[in-house]
Amino acid sequence: MGRTLAALSAPAYIATEAGTILAVSSALEELVGMEAAAMVGQDGHDLLHRNEHGGHAARAQCGIREAGLARRTAQGERMWLGRADGSVVEVGWLATGCQVDAPDPMALVIFTPRSGHGADPGREGTAGATDAVGHPAPHGGPLSELERLALLAETTTRLTSTLDVDEALRRLTHLMVPRLGDWAVIDLITRNAEVTRFAVAHQENGAVVRRPDLEGPMPPIPPVSPMPLSRALRGAASALAGPETYHGPPDADIAVAQRRLFDVTGMHSAVIAPIRGLREVLGALTLGRSEQPEPYGPAHLTLLEDITRRAGLALDNARLYERQRTVGQTMQRYLLPQLPRVPGLGLAARYRPAPEASEVGGDWYDAFVLGDGALMLAVGDVVGHDLEAAAGMAQLRNMLRAYSWSEQDPPSKIVEWLDLACMNIAEVSMTTLICGRLTCSADGRYQLSWTNAGHPPPLLVTRDGTARYLADGHGPLLGLGISPVRPDGVAVLPPGSTLVFYTDGLVESPRDSIDEGLDRLRANAASLVHRDLDDFTDELLERSRPPRNEDDVAMLAVRVPAEPAARPPRWRPRTG
Repeated sequence: MGRTLAALSAPAYIATEAGTILAVSSALEELVGMEAAAMVGQDGHDLLHRNEHGGHAARAQCGIREAGLARRTAQGERMWLGRADGSVVEVGWLATGCQVDAPDPMALVIFTPRSGHGADPGREGTAGATDAVGHPAPHGGPLSELERLALLAETTTRLTSTLDVDEALRRLTHLMVPRLGDWAVIDLITRNAEVTRFAVAHQENGAVVRRPDLEGPMPPIPPVSPMPLSRALRGAASALAGPETYHGPPDADIAVAQRRLFDVTGMHSAVIAPIRGLREVLGALTLGRSEQPEPYGPAHLTLLEDITRRAGLALDNARLYERQRTVGQTMQRYLLPQLPRVPGLGLAARYRPAPEASEVGGDWYDAFVLGDGALMLAVGDVVGHDLEAAAGMAQLRNMLRAYSWSEQDPPSKIVEWLDLACMNIAEVSMTTLICGRLTCSADGRYQLSWTNAGHPPPLLVTRDGTARYLADGHGPLLGLGISPVRPDGVAVLPPGSTLVFYTDGLVESPRDSIDEGLDRLRANAASLVHRDLDDFTDELLERSRPPRNEDDVAMLAVRVPAEPAARPPRWRPRTG
C-alpha cells in the first residue's frame, strides 16, 4: 500500500474510515512540506484540513470525512490544506472507498492543487511508478487493484477540474502516456457527425509530444463496418487490435487511415474504446504499444472502458459549459448598449464577467441622451452571475430608460419609480444602482446630479490628478420594500475632469476590505488621468480589479472638455 501510493504523482493519502492516515504519496509530502512519518497515524482532518484563513475547518462540514464514514465517492472543488510552514494551499479533492492489503474498508483521498503550490493539475505526469529521473514508468503488466483505483480517481479529479475541452483532452493524453501505452490517440465526433483526429501523442525524451502529421480530419464513419475504430465511434463496442487487423482489403477509408497509423507509429498492440457522453458518442480513445513488449489483454480493455466513461462525462460537461458560455457571450453583447456619440464629451465603458461565470451576469452600464438634451448615465448591479441576473438587468435597464424619457425628473425621482417597479412588476432581486444626469449650462460648465442606491460612490478625477469620491445622494439599494424618499447629489465637473461610475467588482474581493479597494482605485485613477480616455479606462480596470476577484465588473467613464465651450453643445437623442 505505502510503496504504490508513495509513487502516485498526485497528492494523496489513504485513511481508515474514521480518518486516520495510513499512507501518503510523495507528492502530498511535497505539497504540505511534511514527511510521511509525521502524517501517518494522525487524523487527516485535524492535521491538514483548514479554512482559507488557516484556522481549523469545522469537522461537521468536512466532505472528505463524511464520504469516508458513508463509504461513498465524493468530490469538491475547493478546500484548503495546512502546510508545515503555517500557510495554506487551495485544492480540489476526490475521496473514494478502497480495500487493499487489509480486510477493513479504507478511503483514498486525492487532491488537485489550485493555487500555485505543488503540482499543476495538468502537468506532464501520470499515476504510477516513476523511473530514475522522475518520469512515469511504463507499466506492461496488469495493474494492482490499488493502482487501478488510484488511476481512475486521478483521471476523475484531473478531468473534472477543468471546463476547457482542449485542456481536458490534453490531460487525458498525459495520464495515459506512458503509464498505459506508448501512444494515445483521441478521435472526436463533431456536431456535424464529422470525425477529427484531435491528438496523436507519445513519449519522446521524457516528454509527451504530439504528432501533427497524423492529426486532422478523418474519413466518415461507415454505418456497418466491423473494424474496431468504426465500431467504437458508433458506440458499439470496445476492442483489442493490432497491425494484422488492418492487413486485409480496407472496407472504408477510415480503415486506410488506421493502417497508416499502425505503420507510422510501429504499434504492435492497441486497445480502442468509445468515449460516450450522456446522450451520444463523443469519440474514441486508442492506446497503443510500440516499445512495451507485452500486448494488451482483456483487463486493459475493462480499465480503458472505465477511463473513457469518466472522460466522456468530463468532456460532456466541458462542451455544455462552452455552449452556455457562447450563449452568454452573445446575450451579454446584445444586452449592453452602444454608447452614444455626444459632441464635446468622451465616453468609454467596459464589462468583465466573473471568472467562474458564463460571460454573463447582472452588472451593467448605460448612457443615453434625453429629449431635453440631458445625458443620462447609469451603472448597476443585479445580484447574480447567470442568465437570470442578465435578464433582470435587461428589465431594469429598459425600465430606467422608459422612466427617464417619459418623466424627465431628477435622478432621485426616476430611481424611486424604478424601486417601486422592482418590488411589484419586475422579476429583479436586490439591486444597487448609481444614476446620474449630466447637463451643460449656458456658460459651458458641466453639472452632474445623481442619486446612489446602495452603490459604490462615483469617482471624480481632475486633470491635475486630484481624485475624490462623490459621497452625496446616497440611499438604500433597490428591492428592499421600504420605498424611501431618495436624495440627489449635485456637483460641477471641472474642465478636463473624468467621471467614473463602476460596480463593486472593481474594488471588492473576499480577501480585501472595500476601503483598500477604493484607495487603490483612487490612486490608480489619479496616476492615469493624463492618458486618453480609452487607455485610461483599460488601464484603470487592469490595475484596480483585485487579482482574486470573484465578481463581474462594469465601468463607465466620462471626460468633459478641457476648456468651456463658447456655445453650449446641443445633444440630441439617437433617432435610428
